[in-house]
Amino acid sequence: MSATATAPAKESGHAPTPPAPKHSRFAGRLRRWSGNVVVRAFLVIVSLIWVTPLAGLFFSSLRTTKDNSASGWWTVLTSPAQLSFDNYSTLLGNEGITRAFWNTVLISVPTTTLVVVIAALAGYAFAWLEFPGRDWIFLLVVALLVVPVQIGLLPVAKLFGQLGLFGTIPGVVIFHVAYGLPFAIFLLANYFGEMPREMLEAARMDGGSEWRIFTRLVLPVGRPAIASLAIFQFLWVWNDMLVALLFADSSAQPLTVELQSQIRQFGSNMDVLAPGAFLSLIVPVVVFFAFQRHFVQGVMAGSVK
Repeated sequence: MSATATAPAKESGHAPTPPAPKHSRFAGRLRRWSGNVVVRAFLVIVSLIWVTPLAGLFFSSLRTTKDNSASGWWTVLTSPAQLSFDNYSTLLGNEGITRAFWNTVLISVPTTTLVVVIAALAGYAFAWLEFPGRDWIFLLVVALLVVPVQIGLLPVAKLFGQLGLFGTIPGVVIFHVAYGLPFAIFLLANYFGEMPREMLEAARMDGGSEWRIFTRLVLPVGRPAIASLAIFQFLWVWNDMLVALLFADSSAQPLTVELQSQIRQFGSNMDVLAPGAFLSLIVPVVVFFAFQRHFVQGVMAGSVK
């Protein structure tokens, strides 16, 4: 039995590899464990740095103006009695803030929806449909990416004044849609173009129309990119101030403009500014984390073949 077991080793001329010493295996595990601890500690530190301003704004929104003027927000860690929801009651009673919040919703949601729908249709057409001038039109769309928003402010404002759209919510929505479409079309056209041609040809051979292929095949496969686009567009419009400051009047201005006017009129009005700023900040944060999985998939799409 022993001679038989050692015969192959003698014939091959190679001695069997000895097992690794226990101390070397332990050292390898220790290095991997210490490396994971360092990485996790670094991520925790970065997360704390990122969350600290949000926590500071939240605690400031729960303190009175007198407490905010007398000490920093971190004092609530030792004196939690300072916290109160009275500021949010005051905020809900501020007609300008509440109107501006709903104006922001009425601007952000339709803009995001229109940009995503139109860009998805155009992206599919540029990626898989043949029509005269397709490449030249797509180059024109790409060229529009380098046009700054500031160049179109005055000409569009004059045009909207002639059309009766200046100072209205539809005017702000149209402007955001127009300037959001070039990037959106470019993004989705490239993403849809990476789909296997054989998959679409098989659907056409099975009798599927272009609309059915688009709704039943392309949209589900392109969901990560569409979700990423929706997040980017929503965050950009929600946090915008320049376009709204020019194109929206007092009855249509969003939350960013209203908060700016509150600062200009009442420099120490922290009982309204702090909860209003937190409300303006928390909505994009919630939207981002709600679609985080799709956002990561969309960012990584196409990086690995």
